[in-house]
Amino acid sequence: MSTSMEQIIDTVRRLDGAFVLEPRPGDGTPEIAWGDAFFYYAPDGQVPTTVQPYGTVVTKNYPDDVSCDLDRPDRWRVNVHVGRERARELVGGGRERIAVVPDVLLPHPLYGDLGWVCVVNPGECTSDAVLGLLRGAHDAARRRYERRRGLS
Repeated sequence: MSTSMEQIIDTVRRLDGAFVLEPRPGDGTPEIAWGDAFFYYAPDGQVPTTVQPYGTVVTKNYPDDVSCDLDRPDRWRVNVHVGRERARELVGGGRERIAVVPDVLLPHPLYGDLGWVCVVNPGECTSDAVLGLLRGAHDAARRRYERRRGLS
């Protein structure tokens, strides 16, 4: 069974303090981002300006990121920041494997060395893992948020 983009986005949206940015035409965001989703911990409901998202869903190739062939119909990718050590545990140390096969957890083709993993079209083999990794990334983002504000 595959997991849809909407299911993943809805799952993240339900996490406490989650903010999901979904750029659309006319909202002032760059056209390249339209149709994608960016996941933040932002309990105030505002797009954070000083942190990167902890996860994304991308629906198309970006100029320097074409190895997953996301311009093909019905092809999309979930990206999750899990940290360098966890990424090595999950997918190994390098980007020698390019994420062209659906439903396989792989290093992110550009940011794998920075602790990002990805899955093209999560399905039966990876859906549960992807959702768990997104929950973990959300919790880590919340802890960073609380540390920065002296709340922990």
